[in-house]
Order: sequence, then C-alpha cells, then structure tokens
Amino acid sequence: MAEPTPTPGIHHVTCIAGDPQQNLDFWVETLGLRLAKRSINQDDPSTYHFFFTDAEGTPGTSMTFFPWENLSRGKVGTGQVSRTAFRVPEGSLDYWEDRFDEYGVDYDDRVERFGETVLPFSDPDGLPVELVEVEIPDDDPTVPWTEFVPEEAAIRGFHSVTLWLGDPQPTEDLLETMGFERVGTEEAQGDTPGDERTRFAATGSVGKYVDVLPTIESSRQGHGTVHHVAFQTPTDEDQEAMRKAVQSKGLRPTAQINRHWFRSVYFREFGGVLFELATSGPGYTADEPLDDLGGRLVLPGEFEGRREQIEAGLTDVTVPRAESAEADD
Repeated sequence: MAEPTPTPGIHHVTCIAGDPQQNLDFWVETLGLRLAKRSINQDDPSTYHFFFTDAEGTPGTSMTFFPWENLSRGKVGTGQVSRTAFRVPEGSLDYWEDRFDEYGVDYDDRVERFGETVLPFSDPDGLPVELVEVEIPDDDPTVPWTEFVPEEAAIRGFHSVTLWLGDPQPTEDLLETMGFERVGTEEAQGDTPGDERTRFAATGSVGKYVDVLPTIESSRQGHGTVHHVAFQTPTDEDQEAMRKAVQSKGLRPTAQINRHWFRSVYFREFGGVLFELATSGPGYTADEPLDDLGGRLVLPGEFEGRREQIEAGLTDVTVPRAESAEADD
C-alpha cells in the first residue's frame, strides 16, 4: 500500500463545556478568538456547537465546544488529550499574564519545553490550555482576530496537543504512519504525570506538534475535557489514503461523514483517544460571508427545516462585541 500524504497537523480540537454563555465570553472576549460558526452538534442537535478561530477560520485554528450543560465536571487522565496549546507571538506572555490577572483567569508559572516558553492556564470549566511563545513568520497562514486582543499578542492557531496514554508505543507508531516525525524526548515539566515527554512534528506550520506522555491517571469525560482531536487531510483523496493506512494498523475508522464545513473520518487510536481526519474544505464561508461569520445560528442541511424546534431547546446567548464591552466600562 502506498504511503499516505503526511498530515500538515491539527485541524481542530473539540471540547466539552458547561454554560454556553460563559464559554462564549471566555473564548471570544478573554482570549480574543473569533466565533466563526455558531451551530449545533450534528449528532445531538439539542446542544450548541461553537467554533472559535482566527479571523478567517483557517484550518489549524479551530477550537470548538459542545456546551452540554447537564454533564458533570470531567477528569483529565489516560486516553485523553490532556493539554491543548496555542501559538502566540514572541514576547507576548507578559501581556497575557496581565490580561489573566485582569479577568481572573487561573494560570500557573511558565515552564520551558523543547526550547520554548509555555504559559499553562485553565478555562472556566477547568479545561487545561497553554500559550506557547513562537516566532510568527511573515508568510504565516493564520490571520489574527483583533477585536479584543492586539495583533502583537493575538493567538495564532494551535501549537500542539498533549496525549496522556497508558502505553504510548502503539500510538507513537500510528503518529509516524500519519506522517509525524519523532523530534525529541525530554523530562516533563508543568502539571504532567509522566516523567518523559516525546514530541512528534507534522509537515505544516500550524498545529504541527503532538506530545505523548505515559500515565496511569484515571479519566472521566465531562466539562473541562477534550472530546476529540482532528488532523488535517486536506483533500478527499488524502483522507481516503490516510483512512486506509489507519485501517491497515488494525484500527476501525468510520466511513466519511459530511460535517458541512469539512468531511470527516473518526476512529479511536490504540490508547483510547478519539481521532478525526478532516478535509480543508469547503470551509466556514460555505454558508456565510467572511464578514458575517458567527453572526447567526447556522443549521446545516436537513436541520434547517427543524429550526423552530431546535431554537426553542437552546439557551439564549449573546456573542461578545468589543463595542459592547467598551460601553460597559
């Protein structure tokens, strides 16, 4: 079998939240990401699906949430994405610490990891998140969203995800099959239970790293945990080749599923983490103009015919706007 086209890196990360308004306020106003799509969970239309991205919804920038209000708090442990890290420009962590102090965000001391400075923090649901200072090149594909945070500090897509695994070896082999290259191992620092962190790098510039740590910490899905991580397979042909490669490792990927803004394949890797393969297109502007992204509740496909019923079951929310925040000061 021919080798699949290596993945450029992370496409999106999907997490579980509690209160939808709290989730919107934090990820839009506090962290300064754009709400690029306000929709529903297509497998459970009784809950929202929020997509927070850069200014243009570039692949590799989407942090998405299912606000399942009736779930309890989760516990991060083995078989999960334990940390999601974002890139920020070099020299911006002082700004972020000041902002976190202003907004009452829980954060920890900075740590050094693979020669980079990392600022760990948590969102209101307790989700572990990190900011990593990196040099942003002039030709970077991401476009900063500057409604709440200045360009010199704005989040520029994913840096990495960290996987906590009982037995890392089969997953490490799978990552190499997907086109990741092992780039190094070092002693773990900063709120991690393993004594060794191994880093793998994809071929792209955004969301290119996956870190793997061994742990026997028990886990429970709920508020403040990651539901799944999606990796870029830009075209249908790329995705099908990767699907076959994954299948050849003894895993059981689904058939392709149309998610309206991308097409997806899902499977649980050897350690239990839910992986997704996602195409680059058609993208978030398939049903809304770029300037209007996130401005309305989008109900894809057949769900539009059930709008009245669906809207009646959703909690009313207000998307933060900079002009509103300024008026309140």
